[in-house]
Amino acid sequence: MRIDRVRTGRVRSVLLVVALGVLAIPFVVPTIWMVAASVKPLAEIFEAPPSLWTDSPTLSAYAEAFSFQPLARQYFNSVYIAVLVTLITLLVSSLAGYAFARIRFPGANALFLVVLTGMLVPSEVTIVPLFQLFKSAGLINTHWPLILVTALAGPCVLATFIMRQFFIALPVELEEAGRLDGLGRPSIWWRICLPLARPALSAVAILTFLASWNLYLEPTVYLTSPELFTLPQALTRFTDAYGGPMWNTQLAAATMTVLPMLIVFVLAQRHFIEGLSHSGLK
Repeated sequence: MRIDRVRTGRVRSVLLVVALGVLAIPFVVPTIWMVAASVKPLAEIFEAPPSLWTDSPTLSAYAEAFSFQPLARQYFNSVYIAVLVTLITLLVSSLAGYAFARIRFPGANALFLVVLTGMLVPSEVTIVPLFQLFKSAGLINTHWPLILVTALAGPCVLATFIMRQFFIALPVELEEAGRLDGLGRPSIWWRICLPLARPALSAVAILTFLASWNLYLEPTVYLTSPELFTLPQALTRFTDAYGGPMWNTQLAAATMTVLPMLIVFVLAQRHFIEGLSHSGLK
């Protein structure tokens, strides 16, 4: 009987792996094709029948991507904006999440519902009034709109929700022990709650970094100078003299844009899943 159960469990595991492998094909194959096509000569990208590899690989498209426009500067823009937005969001969401989870004040639940409505408002709805606001402040064609809107808008609302759910699950006895040692709320948040919230912080960091990294509408609206562009906006500018796409160069730039995010997610996926499970978002 026990042997039958073991065999049944192994069969289920094999079937699950096979099913997940089949489901992963629509996501993995386009990525593999993008990377492979980026090292192909232009004439071989759309050859029939299609092939994943070429007999004459070349890195000329990667060199052309940096010479066609200031891609290195645009890469730096995306990195530093995403890092800055992530740090601000971690600070704001952890403070707000702790306050909503532990501090009792009149209207706390109603205020939290108002905050959650920020996830229901599409960015397209607020883009025009925000543009007028930043224009009156003289911040158009700067990175400040990308930093402030992303760090204090939708991604921050989701991050606040995740942090609140995590802090609610922490035992109250930990705070009581901190108070007995003479700690105030800021010290309890910094010394006790934040170290325990690393899984949730990791999930928030990944989600926020990806949201900032993939921004396209906001850079298109707020930025006009190529040296200030971020990568999603820069990828649309690889066109020839006739306005047609430079496929091999564009695929090379897209590969350099996507692969770092894939590497980060693969390395941090354990913390990401753990953080979401601890916050009740299973």
